[in-house]
Amino acid sequence: MIKSYSKLIFVIPLLCGLKAAKAQDYSSILHVENQAQYLEEVKADPNKKLVEIKKYIPEITLDIRYATANNFMHRKMYQQARAFARLPVVMALKDVEADLKTRGLGLKIYDAYRPYSVTVKFYKETPDTNFVADPKKGSKHNRGCAIDLGLIDLKTGKDTDMPTGFDSFSRKAGANYAELPKQEIDNRELLKSVMAAHGFKVISTEWWHYDYNGWPNYPLLDIPFAAI
Repeated sequence: MIKSYSKLIFVIPLLCGLKAAKAQDYSSILHVENQAQYLEEVKADPNKKLVEIKKYIPEITLDIRYATANNFMHRKMYQQARAFARLPVVMALKDVEADLKTRGLGLKIYDAYRPYSVTVKFYKETPDTNFVADPKKGSKHNRGCAIDLGLIDLKTGKDTDMPTGFDSFSRKAGANYAELPKQEIDNRELLKSVMAAHGFKVISTEWWHYDYNGWPNYPLLDIPFAAI
């Protein structure tokens, strides 16, 4: 009995170790660029540069939730409250902001470029691919081509009424969910139409998540903000 128990003690850590290794080894099946590879890409094509959104659109509002504990992970995931995206993405966002300004509205950014390693952490804790990207495929956020955002009223500085808050894992967060007050639907649909006019597409499960139409041209990245 003691002999069998000792074998069990040995096997359980081994299995757990194999499981953990398998869970973390996503990058072995993907091309995820590090800083050196990224710099080579940018040298060959300046449009692949990650740029800070606030520097190109100073008037834009930031509410970087993953730099706080106010997110579904309930802890700080970013060390800096900053937002980056590929240069063409930011230039398209600049056009969106100008368009919205004529309507008395502006953008609030919740998240943009996300290092691949953070996506792995998200998935390990919440493996729901309706709301969290599968690391085996990577996220458009990891490519610097996805933006999480909402609308604000420029006069009041307050958020407009939307179906849910950011990062709500509910059916109401769906981009086409219909059982909502008219004002929430109108605001959501306005955001969808303006973003679409400038090259972005909303994903079906999250009204706040928009992918840049040119995302396939950009590789996955795992570069911390401090290194950009």
